[in-house]
Amino acid sequence: MAGLKKKRRIQMIVAGLTLMFLAAGLMGYAFQDGIEFFRSPTQVAQDHPRPNERFRLGGLIKEGSWVKGDTHHFVITDNNAEVPVSYTGILPDLFNEGQGTIATGRLVNGEFVATEVLAKHDEKYMPAEVVDALKEQGMYVAPDS
Repeated sequence: MAGLKKKRRIQMIVAGLTLMFLAAGLMGYAFQDGIEFFRSPTQVAQDHPRPNERFRLGGLIKEGSWVKGDTHHFVITDNNAEVPVSYTGILPDLFNEGQGTIATGRLVNGEFVATEVLAKHDEKYMPAEVVDALKEQGMYVAPDS
């Protein structure tokens, strides 16, 4: 009888470990396309992303760079490096030159092709990742309180 209990306990442990490894594998597969890393223009210039790597690009919209149309073209800068961006779609109402933004997409032939563009939500807001990147470059100026 003791041998049967030991055998059953071992079977349960093996079944539990198998289910845990299966769950971990499914989570890894699900996150394969869902994880997007943030990069500043300087980081993109220093370490080019892999082909077809999806990531978030953040910084300031360069003054005088926004060309409106069916496909919007603008430049995201951190005042140290610049990345040209194209986006087909409707931009947020608060999207404007000189403001902070984060775009999600891929770098294609030196141009960032965005699938999503986020803009600030009031005159003092800037995404935390953009603030951190600007602070690293020594270019961050705190908004007036």
